[in-house]
Amino acid sequence: NPDGCEFLLVFDDGNFSESDTVLLSDAIGHLPTEVLAKNFAVGEQAFKNVPKEELFIFQADLPGSLEADQKAAAGARGRSPQNFAFRTMEMPPTLKTKGGDVRVVDSSNFKASTTAMALVTVHPGGLRELHWHPNADEWQYYISGKGRMTVVAAGNRARTMDFQEGDVGYVQKTLLHYIENTGDTDLVFLEMFGKVDRFQDLSFSEWLAHTPPEAVMAHLRIDKATFDAIPKNGGVVMPL
Repeated sequence: NPDGCEFLLVFDDGNFSESDTVLLSDAIGHLPTEVLAKNFAVGEQAFKNVPKEELFIFQADLPGSLEADQKAAAGARGRSPQNFAFRTMEMPPTLKTKGGDVRVVDSSNFKASTTAMALVTVHPGGLRELHWHPNADEWQYYISGKGRMTVVAAGNRARTMDFQEGDVGYVQKTLLHYIENTGDTDLVFLEMFGKVDRFQDLSFSEWLAHTPPEAVMAHLRIDKATFDAIPKNGGVVMPL
C-alpha cells in the first residue's frame, strides 16, 4: 500500500521487546563476506553492498503479487499445510447481543494459534459484563471509542481507569472486571491471552445464578425477584 500500513505486535512474554529481535540485516552485517560467499555458493562481490547497520523500518520497492510471494516461499517443499493467517472480520460473531458482539479466535478455529484472542465491540451505553478469566492474564488493546474498566482484587483493593484509542490495559488472571462504553460511538478492543490455546471466560452473572439463592441474597441483601432476574447464561456484552 503506498500509504503504508499499521500492525500490532503482541508477545506472550512481558519482558520481550521488538528491539531484542535479530534482524536479517543485523545478522548478515556481522559475517565476513568470504563466509557468506561459501555459504550461499556465490562470489564475494555479491555481498559488497550489505549494510553495516541494521535496517528496521526502511524504504524499498513495492512487493510483487501475493501469488508470486507464495510461490517463492513454497520452494521445492511446497506450501505448509498449516495456515498462519486468520481473517477475523470474515467470521460471524461468536456471540451477538443488543449491547454488542464478540469474535473469539483460538486453537478451536485457528489451529496454528497458541495465543487466544477476542475482538469485542460494545455499543454506546453497553457493558462488557462482569467476568474473569481462569486460565491466563489478559492484555487489552483499545482500537476505537472510549471505555472505563474497574478491576477488583482481594484485600479490599480495586482500581478504575479510563481508556481510549491506542491505550493498553492489563488484568491479572482470575480478577473480576468489566469494561463499560463511556462514549457515543462503538468501543472496540482486543482481549489477548498468551501461552493458552483456548479462550476461557467466566460470567459473574452466570456464577451467581448457579449459586444457592439464599447464599447470594444474604451476601448482597437482595430479594428473590432480583436474584431470579440475573442472567443464567451470562451475556458477554450487555444488554442481552
